[in-house]
Amino acid sequence: MTTVQKPVPPQSSRPGLKREIGFIGLLWASTGSIIGSGWLFGAKDALQIAGPAAIISWVIGGICILILALPHAELGGMYPVSGGTARFPHYAFGGAVGASFGWFSWVQAATVAPIEVQAIINYAGHYAFATSWLVIKQTSAGPQPTLTGSGLAVAILLMAAVTAINFLSIKKLATVNSAATWWKVGVPLLTIFMLAVFNFHPGNFTAANGFAPDGVKGILSAVSTGGIIFALLGFEQADQLAGESKTPKRDIPRAVIGSTVIGIIIYLLVQFAFLVALPSSQIGTTWKDGLYTTMTGPFAQLATLVGFGWLASILYIDALISPAGTALIYFTASSRVSYGLSRNGYVPVVFEKTNKAGVPWVGLIAAFIIGCICFLPFPTWQSIVGLITSASVLMYAGAPLALGVFRRKLPNEERPYRLPGATFMSPLAFVIANLLILWTGWNTDWKLGIAILIGYVVLIVNRVFNLNPTKPAMDWKAAQWLPVYLVGMGLIVYLSDFGPLARPWFPLYWDILATAVFSVVIYFWAIHVSLDAEQIHKMASAVVLEEEPQPGMA
Repeated sequence: MTTVQKPVPPQSSRPGLKREIGFIGLLWASTGSIIGSGWLFGAKDALQIAGPAAIISWVIGGICILILALPHAELGGMYPVSGGTARFPHYAFGGAVGASFGWFSWVQAATVAPIEVQAIINYAGHYAFATSWLVIKQTSAGPQPTLTGSGLAVAILLMAAVTAINFLSIKKLATVNSAATWWKVGVPLLTIFMLAVFNFHPGNFTAANGFAPDGVKGILSAVSTGGIIFALLGFEQADQLAGESKTPKRDIPRAVIGSTVIGIIIYLLVQFAFLVALPSSQIGTTWKDGLYTTMTGPFAQLATLVGFGWLASILYIDALISPAGTALIYFTASSRVSYGLSRNGYVPVVFEKTNKAGVPWVGLIAAFIIGCICFLPFPTWQSIVGLITSASVLMYAGAPLALGVFRRKLPNEERPYRLPGATFMSPLAFVIANLLILWTGWNTDWKLGIAILIGYVVLIVNRVFNLNPTKPAMDWKAAQWLPVYLVGMGLIVYLSDFGPLARPWFPLYWDILATAVFSVVIYFWAIHVSLDAEQIHKMASAVVLEEEPQPGMA
């Protein structure tokens, strides 16, 4: 069974995406997404969970993210289409799998902007007027800043401003984002230098209750719930904007890999600087209850404590620019993902509407509405980190599966970047994605399950009410592994040491083994039942051809 594709329409009616982004624009789109609110909060939260061993957590997180990024680099070069992460699984497995991973991709992109806006308001809590007007610092969950009614109104206004900027052409948007990213990279580097060089306290590595107070479990928990993976997310933006790249086959792999390496290096140094610069008075008797845990603006307040008031001022400015820049590019990505989903026939065709600047504006409006709704069940920064992390790695899991299919079914396809050792790296990336879901824990993963069910309702409504003329075949045979995968991962998490059971079926280490074995079985099962080479080539080639640059667009 093959997927029904739209015929290529005449140029006057074809979608208005324009290939105007160069390599630096793509590199900074991904890097700007990585360097967001994660650098402002991740070091403190990871230290609180894992102690000084948080540095090991960042190393683990960095390796995991790099392994997940490499398949995206190959796939983005092969198929440079808009909203790539939502479409690679579609080419490999057809409608049912494509719709599912497309939804995962959209949920991830649409929920990042509100957390970045939340970060801006959290740092605004530094000012006396904002403490009671925008946020309430003390909540039943601890010292996490929670939005007040006024804070919610300001958050919505900030979301509206970021949405409005996204109505600019992609070329102008890339220019704005590039300028912001130069700042976003420079400020962390300056902060690292000033804190680590002039306030180096080596005794902090063994202070309080030791280097790794919660052992391996604390180190692994920090990877997912401490904001580490969340902070390193974003390399996929080059894939999402591939349909608007001038020279995608050359630039996308370089942008994906380059941005990932830049992000890993900066975040490792950020964690090191925060740890060694903390005054002993801030640490306390344990890492979980030190005074530093009450910081609402960790780096700015630390800079003030060590006598760098001028640096604190810069950091409070950065607390606006860094999160806003990341929210900006994720709004861009969410509209391109919904555009891609519509091109595949999964969501209403209205999401393909573009304005004169070539911007899919309906997707922007939808992302704005969903982002505002997120403030209601997730009023704090920490409360939404786990959900975004799980949604992101679930989205990332589709790429190694698709790569495994393409390597087996399309061995001679053009690959501007060819991942070395893909036979091993591809299943490894899939295992890592599922381990990250495990480490996020049941308290977060069950909420992701609800989001997945909502997505299926949206997809069914679109199909039943004929909201899109494209009717992709569901290809159920190629999707037979998907429900087993989703339910199986949920059960493993529930029965693991990261679940709610007092006596888990899979204690620590055994849960890792169970996840790894289950992932390998699902991986090879999925590869075995995937679409055949002719179907894959027909679908992918048609879309790539349709999104080639128009005369005068490049």
